[in-house]
Amino acid sequence: MNKFNKSLIALAVCASSFGSVNASADILTEMLEGADLYGNLRLRYETVDQDNALDDASALTLRTRIGFNTAEVNGWSATVEIEDSRVVLGEDEFSVPPSGFQTGEFSVIADPETTELDQGFLKYSTDKITAKLGRQVFTLDGHRFIGHVGWRQDRQTFDALTVVAKPADGITLTGAFIDNRNRIFAEDADINSEDFIGNASFKTPIGKVTGYAYLLENEENDSELDTYGISLKGSAPIGDAKFLYHAEYATQETDTDFDADYLFLEGGVKVSGVTAKLGYELLGSDDGQFGFSTPLATLHKFNGWADIFLGTPAQGLEDTYVSLSGKVGPGTATVVYHEFDVDEDSAAISDAGSELDVQYAFKFGKKYSAGIKAAFYSADDIAVDTDKVWVWVAKSF
Repeated sequence: MNKFNKSLIALAVCASSFGSVNASADILTEMLEGADLYGNLRLRYETVDQDNALDDASALTLRTRIGFNTAEVNGWSATVEIEDSRVVLGEDEFSVPPSGFQTGEFSVIADPETTELDQGFLKYSTDKITAKLGRQVFTLDGHRFIGHVGWRQDRQTFDALTVVAKPADGITLTGAFIDNRNRIFAEDADINSEDFIGNASFKTPIGKVTGYAYLLENEENDSELDTYGISLKGSAPIGDAKFLYHAEYATQETDTDFDADYLFLEGGVKVSGVTAKLGYELLGSDDGQFGFSTPLATLHKFNGWADIFLGTPAQGLEDTYVSLSGKVGPGTATVVYHEFDVDEDSAAISDAGSELDVQYAFKFGKKYSAGIKAAFYSADDIAVDTDKVWVWVAKSF
């Protein structure tokens, strides 16, 4: 049975359970009559040029997402959302290896054609707690460990039970159980799992303190990955400017007794609408045999937009970067420069290259947005020189 049908069955079970609790067709009718339809379209052109034997890739794809939220009745509501991604005008010179699409011919553009249930969940909420059961978007703390990979046309969702409680002002407690990771390759690389997620954040005078435990079990390869960490993120005014700071540490262990550390340090200043940041991120290594891993993250957001380091090298990764962003005309311009190194040098690998990323994005009208983005990775001991360019336009309704 495919994941689409399984998700529909799961949603039907949720709905029947809801019905038995409320025992009232009138309530269900009220929920549906007050439903809110929404959607968005994103047309994107992407090119990839790599210094290897693969042909350069190009893709023109349209992502369509349509869904509805029912009205909330006695704290209960539901969401159903369908997502579709299609090649436009036959511009399909790219490969998607997990889907077997033109593998080994072109560079990878990870946007397979697909139509699937993106979200389908039942929700219960009060002023102190929100619970969702079913397929859903679920993110935490800037997507570094738990994200939706929304940059790709088929975003990542989870079949999960999630609970968010706010027992007091400034305190947020999040718990989740995930039994399927619906990844970005349609149904071709989804992962059955037993993942337990725990996250607690507290607002303090010096910023938000967050502690977390992410206990992941991949049932496809029978592997386990446990991560425990703590972070502090905040800001402080300095005259007309604002000082930004973020520090984080985590430790990780596998069921095969590898372990590695994570360290993130970032400082910045925001003044007159311009934000400048200097940061350092370490995904550590265990003697060059295993690199710190974040398999549920929105990986495109970190370590360069060229996506060279979607998987951490066994030697680990050090990313020292500087970024500058601010208002330019009707939109926002962003420039990021990364200098990459490995945590554990070897005879073959000691330098991981560098990357320059640039983006300009803007909104127009009430529901339109557009942008252009590019990544230029210069290789050293890892990977090959890679250039990527994206141009897109989107509309929401």
